[in-house]
This record gives sequence, C-alpha cells and structure tokens, in this order.
Amino acid sequence: MRLVQFDFPYSGPFGEEMARAMEGLARSINEEPGFLWKIWTEDRASGRAGGIYAFTDDAAAQAYIAKHSARLAEFGITGIRALAFDVNETLSRINNMPG
Repeated sequence: MRLVQFDFPYSGPFGEEMARAMEGLARSINEEPGFLWKIWTEDRASGRAGGIYAFTDDAAAQAYIAKHSARLAEFGITGIRALAFDVNETLSRINNMPG
C-alpha cells in the first residue's frame, strides 16, 4: 500500500458547502486505477485543504499525484505539497487502519 498526502492553500468553500461542491470530484476519484480510499482534509483557520489517499502501489500513487497536481494548477492553485509514503501495515492494523 502507498499513502499520498496532498495539501495546498484553499480559500473555500468548507464543510457541507465543500461537500456539495466537490461531490462529483469525490465520485470520480473512486474510478482512479489502484485507488483504495481517501480522507478529505480542510482547515478554514489556516486556509488549507487536501487529503490523505491510499493506493495499491507506487505506480498508481505517482500517476495520481501527477494528475491531481495538474488539475489543481489548472484551477490556479500554487504551493501544492504532495508526498508519498509506504505504509507499515502490521503496525497500522494495530491502530485500526481501514481495510
């Protein structure tokens, strides 16, 4: 499993308004090759948003990083941080990792 963390400056919408505005995007992410799950993140106080994603492998994770970074840039978003990590599944299961 490969974990991807995105975070970037974001001025809103947040909360339920964000959920309504991003529902189509959220559904489309489910169709990405190798995608397992995502946790959406937002912090109105700092003006940042992003997400934590799980993919089956590094190739799928890297392909999504490239695709989503380009999509965010098309929206004029700069300061994008995207990091990829291996998951220690043994320890993570002890701490209730999904799946």
